[in-house]
Amino acid sequence: MRAVVLEQFGTPLVLRDVAKPTPGPGEVLVRVVASGVNPLDTKIRAGKAAHAQTHLPAILGLDASGVIEAVGPEAPAASGAGFPVGGVGGPGGPGFAVGDEVFGLVGGVGDQQGTLAEFVAVDARLLARKPAALSFREAAALPLVFITAWEALVDQAKVRAGQRVLIHGGAGGVGQVAIQLAKAMGAEVFATGSPGSRRAIEELGATSIDYTSTTVEEYVVKYTDGAGFDIVFDTVGGEVLDNSFKAARRYGGHVVSALGWGTHSLAPLSFRSGTYSGVFTLHPLLTGEDRAHHGEILREAAALAERGMLRPRLHDGDFTLATIAEAHAVVEQGQAAGKVVVDL
Repeated sequence: MRAVVLEQFGTPLVLRDVAKPTPGPGEVLVRVVASGVNPLDTKIRAGKAAHAQTHLPAILGLDASGVIEAVGPEAPAASGAGFPVGGVGGPGGPGFAVGDEVFGLVGGVGDQQGTLAEFVAVDARLLARKPAALSFREAAALPLVFITAWEALVDQAKVRAGQRVLIHGGAGGVGQVAIQLAKAMGAEVFATGSPGSRRAIEELGATSIDYTSTTVEEYVVKYTDGAGFDIVFDTVGGEVLDNSFKAARRYGGHVVSALGWGTHSLAPLSFRSGTYSGVFTLHPLLTGEDRAHHGEILREAAALAERGMLRPRLHDGDFTLATIAEAHAVVEQGQAAGKVVVDL
């Protein structure tokens, strides 16, 4: 099969022929139709993502949508059984059959083959059926960002109806789906962004806050009468995480971050009697633990998409394995107006 390979960190990706994988116990073979490109992919390529534990040579790419070509031994049998998770209620059980259309966060870190290849062998627990409401391109754009948002807002912060939720970086990949998820849960949503991102944020139904012209203290007073937000979700890191501690509601406010790098003082949050938690979405891929939960979360994403409550914004560009360098450049240079997707 054809695949894009990273042979050395900091060097260009190489398109070449590699052996087609065979699904092992509990795995299915997926013919990749589309692969999402995330900022993490570019950091791995540059050798700036030690936490991804990537072993070289490596096929990168975390997100995929595609069609099941073969089912390995002990993989879950096809099943129509459904069960609710987290209150939204995802359709369909974990079983799969040849021909099923699926999507998932499946590899590209550790020793797991990534999705920039024509085929990938995947632990079936990581997958969910692709919702009919989404194209393959849209489905490939969702797994990493939606799982991150779900783990932050639902698993950690326990978002619920009536809460005020502040999302930092509302126009980013995680931020956009986090807005949609919080709204689906009945929360009132606010999101920070630059003046240029105001329209994208407001189109998703959130109140846009221009962080370039408004201080934390000012928008806390304006939108919460000084009380603070019930949940603050940081998708940016650095100084934004420090500001998050100042924006949380007194007595019960919760800050959750997907980017906890750096040194931070917890005093502002402690003085507000708030709590903090982090999410590390790659853990199941790297360790093999809790993989079934990723499949459950994606079934929730599928349910929301089918109800018209979730749709990713895609970058308007056509990329293939042969033009992967261009796709990475768009993401690295911050030129993407939505999620970059590679068509296979």
